[in-house]
Order: sequence, then C-alpha cells, then structure tokens
Amino acid sequence: MMIKIKRAYQPPEEEDGFRILVDRLWPRGVSKDKVKLDLWLKEVAPSNELRKWFGHDPEKWSEFQKRYSAELKDKRIFLSKIKDLEKEKGTVTLIYSAKDEEHNDAVVLRDKLQIEEGKNGSG
Repeated sequence: MMIKIKRAYQPPEEEDGFRILVDRLWPRGVSKDKVKLDLWLKEVAPSNELRKWFGHDPEKWSEFQKRYSAELKDKRIFLSKIKDLEKEKGTVTLIYSAKDEEHNDAVVLRDKLQIEEGKNGSG
C-alpha cells in the first residue's frame, strides 16, 4: 500500500492507482478529462484563509505545515476515507496543482497520513 503525490499537470499513469484531487480549487487550464480523477476531496484542503495566507511562499512553509496539520485534526473523517481507499485500492495518489513540488498541501497531507499509519502500526 502506498500514498503518492503528483501535480495535476502531469499525465495520469496506471501506477497512480486511485487519484484524489486534494485542492480546494480546480487546477487552472486543465480539463476534467485530462486530469482523470477518481475523487475530488476538497474538504481535506487547507482553509481558504490558510491557502491565501501561505500563497506558496517557501518562507512560510514551516508555519504553513503547523497550521495545516492543526486543521487536519478536525478532518479525521476525510483522512480515514483516504486510508480506507489506500487499503482497498493499494495505491492512492494525491493530486495537487501548485507549481512548487516541495511546498504544497499534498506534501503535508501525505506526510500526515504516513505518520498516522505508523502510529496505528499498519503499513
């Protein structure tokens, strides 16, 4: 079982498994056919306030990680849904649209899911 991340602008591949868009906003300039999503889980995305505050500024990355992790504590039902899909499908790919591949919500979400997995002793 595996959770991966990938930009919405990269071509879908069979190895992606179950593809979940984890952004609140639809990726600019990409058709739904091209993204090939299985699920759009915007409820797990950072709040509009946090997203606007962060603005993909690497200087704010550390604080963004803390704030988004705090928001995710109230979204356990959605984290469980992703983990259940991972168990069922084998591979889940979290799709995001940010240009920065190291500083985005999908990175935080993937890391959070992997930490939770470690705490539960599975995987």
